[in-house]
Amino acid sequence: MELIARGRDADVYALDESRVLRRYRREGPTEQEARLMSHLAACGYPVPKVYEVTRTDMVLERLTGPTMLEVLSRRPWRVGSLGRTLGRLHDRLHALPAPKWLPQRFATPGDDRVLHLDLHPGNVMLTRRGPVVIDWRNAGAGDPAADVAMTMVTVGGADVPGLAVRLGRSLLVHSVRRGCRTDPAGRIGEVVEAKLADPNLTPAEAAWLRRRAGGRTGKPDC
Repeated sequence: MELIARGRDADVYALDESRVLRRYRREGPTEQEARLMSHLAACGYPVPKVYEVTRTDMVLERLTGPTMLEVLSRRPWRVGSLGRTLGRLHDRLHALPAPKWLPQRFATPGDDRVLHLDLHPGNVMLTRRGPVVIDWRNAGAGDPAADVAMTMVTVGGADVPGLAVRLGRSLLVHSVRRGCRTDPAGRIGEVVEAKLADPNLTPAEAAWLRRRAGGRTGKPDC
């Protein structure tokens, strides 16, 4: 199999022209992830089609196109429009009530919504049919403000040279906020603390988050 992508906890291999294999290096929540993607597809939300699932593997639709991060790195002048697209993807997702079987994270009393909780430019594929959201490993049910806050915190502290140098993180965060209706301010501190528990953080990302946690800021200092 040809390795075509490598993430922090999973690898993606090409199987043929229409399918890929996403393989976690350690056992992941593949059944729940696949179930959620199938549920979202039935609701009209843009996700890859799921074909097969095991404890560590998922066979998924092969998407053609760059990630939003790749486009931003090559064409930084598109930061405004693509940031707003990312914000609108939040709005579309948060319009969907969370299914009862989805674990709660950052819950809100009585009205939990589907949260991606890793919705950054590297997890959006720009295909001919439009943007498609990938990597639902962290998804849960809860308050949309936490989901938007997680995007802001992830973008603000991401150890990705193209994102940091070419774009200006503040401009991307501002564009995301312009594109969505949810105010994340009340959840920033809580999300920073949760993000610090991520074992996949780089030293630079962890240091950025510790500074934010120590400062108790209401918004990310990008």
